[in-house]
Amino acid sequence: MPGGTLEQRARKALDAVLDPELDEPITDLGFVRSVEARPDGGLTVHLRLPTSFCSPNFAYLMASDAKDVLTALPDAGPVTVLLDDHHDSDLINRGLAADAGYRGTFGAEAEESLEELRLVFRRKAHAAAMERALTALLRQDRSRTEERLHEVVLGDLPDTAATRALLRRRAALGLGTSPADPLLVDDDGRPFTPEEIPLRVRFARAVRISIDGNAHFCRGLLRTRYPQSASDQSPRAAEPRPAVLPREKAS
Repeated sequence: MPGGTLEQRARKALDAVLDPELDEPITDLGFVRSVEARPDGGLTVHLRLPTSFCSPNFAYLMASDAKDVLTALPDAGPVTVLLDDHHDSDLINRGLAADAGYRGTFGAEAEESLEELRLVFRRKAHAAAMERALTALLRQDRSRTEERLHEVVLGDLPDTAATRALLRRRAALGLGTSPADPLLVDDDGRPFTPEEIPLRVRFARAVRISIDGNAHFCRGLLRTRYPQSASDQSPRAAEPRPAVLPREKAS
């Protein structure tokens, strides 16, 4: 049996649950309000969000993923996940308790399937991770020119947290992760042509800036709504300023 109490292992398992829009663990964001191991061996988890009007599909996705990772714990009994203080808390909590699924919970309002929704955010996370990895590489090797960025492969990247995050994002999308695979690819793994790269990199940078800005904003909102949540939030890694593409320096 893995070490630690059931509550400790439950909190560790929740590290794998990401906010789909912010691409950060709900544990780091402070979204886990409490974890309780019940006398029957089950678990009760309360989640909280920065506002009562956070998107219901995002809220459901996090709560559903939380229930899935906790149910997968080898010695966990029945799992109850409750979303607190949200305008759709009752609806979401009933759906989770009944294992009704996303469409079973929201009915006609669920225009997309849960997997379609998840794919949208995985693609955004991949774009942001790709830009972070490229930035780290260009800061390490300033001799690389824009015209040759299409030649960069994963094996060229420095061994950093940004590179490891990119590999996880690529694996989640079913994209190649071998050292010989090109770094700059689209959602389907197609390498960008040299002509596409400047625009594609700028788009990826915009996605990354949007994700980082939203994460900072949501953390602040959560601390405002629940002042005690500050101690539950993990500090964000400092984001380096994006490296300028070589051709941009002359403009």
